[in-house]
Amino acid sequence: MRKLIQLKLSAEEYNNETFLKRQISKVSNIDLSFLSFKIMKESLDCRKVPLYNLSVVCSNNNDLPNNKPLPFLDVRNSSEILVVGAGPCGLTAALRLIQKGLKPIIIERGKPVEERKQDIALICRNQDVNTESNFCFGEGGAGAFSDGKLYTRSNKKGNIDDVLSLLVHFGADEKILRQTHAHIGTDKLSSILKNIRQTIINCGGEYLFETKVEDLILKDNTVIGVKTSEGEEIFAHKTILATGHSARDIYQLFYDNNWEIQSKPFAVGVRVEHPQELINQIQYHSANYSPLLPPATYSLTFNNGNRGVFSFCMCPGGIVVPAMDYQGMMSVNGMSNSSRSGEKANSAIVVSVTEEDAARYHSYGALSLMKLQQEWEEKLYINKQIAPAQRISDFLQKRTSSTLCSSSYMPGLMSVNLSNELPDFISENLALGFKSFDRKMKGFITEEALLIGLESRTSSPVRIPRKADLQHTQLKNLYPCGEGAGYAGGITSSALDGINTADKIASELGV
Repeated sequence: MRKLIQLKLSAEEYNNETFLKRQISKVSNIDLSFLSFKIMKESLDCRKVPLYNLSVVCSNNNDLPNNKPLPFLDVRNSSEILVVGAGPCGLTAALRLIQKGLKPIIIERGKPVEERKQDIALICRNQDVNTESNFCFGEGGAGAFSDGKLYTRSNKKGNIDDVLSLLVHFGADEKILRQTHAHIGTDKLSSILKNIRQTIINCGGEYLFETKVEDLILKDNTVIGVKTSEGEEIFAHKTILATGHSARDIYQLFYDNNWEIQSKPFAVGVRVEHPQELINQIQYHSANYSPLLPPATYSLTFNNGNRGVFSFCMCPGGIVVPAMDYQGMMSVNGMSNSSRSGEKANSAIVVSVTEEDAARYHSYGALSLMKLQQEWEEKLYINKQIAPAQRISDFLQKRTSSTLCSSSYMPGLMSVNLSNELPDFISENLALGFKSFDRKMKGFITEEALLIGLESRTSSPVRIPRKADLQHTQLKNLYPCGEGAGYAGGITSSALDGINTADKIASELGV
């Protein structure tokens, strides 16, 4: 017999396994000797005294929910489906195809994660950027080196547990199944990606690394394959396009061929870096908070009329990293390892950008916002991966910082008056947002907080439209999906879109 109970526990109680079991036994009225349980949902409420809210399924006969993924089938002799892109969307689509009995051929412009890490290490040491192997491109996509946050809990796109159970199957901690703000960590994602790759290969799927798709092969407006930059033609029954939000060459390909694309609003701003200890004290309302509590996070929003200012991709105990995919532009991101043990907390603080802001690029049609994004990234470029930075207090006074506080950003910083370098509507709304955030989190504005620019790759500035059957509006047998198609934002929503796309293809092929 199952029972569902609710508990509120302090950090000390939550981390005391003996106390936890006894409390569950007491509330459920199930004897300890017969008790089995599973925590289904877990969140940390920090509005007053930090408390864990737990939703627990209990049983006296070990009858507990099971979150195992569908079995992976042998697809060596099955119908072939091209999957362009090995990010969260492409990989979950490939795994789902295998579960449905179809053979994925994954085409990835970048390198396997082991080799990709070497190129990223060079970027962090302020060496030249490999345009095909960096923080944006390579096995795992941008999500592999962006913290591994799994914050989407909405089931609008599908069952989020389908994604989480896959990640657990390939090596993630089972706690992600229950956590409201689940997190894996960049250090753990690498091994998960390798486990996924091994399963796909063992089942008969294929990977083509360092293979860049340059064109689509059409017959009567039907995509029958792709052409690579090396001139190779690869054919398959259907093609999933999951190239991520930074594949500007794909958007240009659609534009040049008059295949339908649409401009899509996105957001631009800066990374804000604080001492993690300061964020802990603010969020836990005390300098004497429990050492058992995790590094604190925050989520902040402010609206100035129709213009939104909000935090995004908050990384407690993390680092700021260079996220450029070619030399001559500046873009940053944030990441944390699984322990989140770094001394700094960072978050993107960004301002919404609309089509009206790109008026001077309207002649580019659907690429107008992409061109604007590119212009700002190139304007903020200094030298290699050196990033412009400014204390938040100096930003509000519109003055260049005479000194910069310590930072996790490895390639190096240069003091720049960002209030002058950013577009007026960005800097003005950031200033208003910071003041609002300081009222919500007293101490957010401090000499110890650093702004690092530019945070520009929050989402795709282009959408590749599709019909209800998930095929492109003009090109049959082409399935644009994930962040690059403008239909997701983050690891979990991208992964769900990949699963949905694979399910649709399987249904159409009758498998």
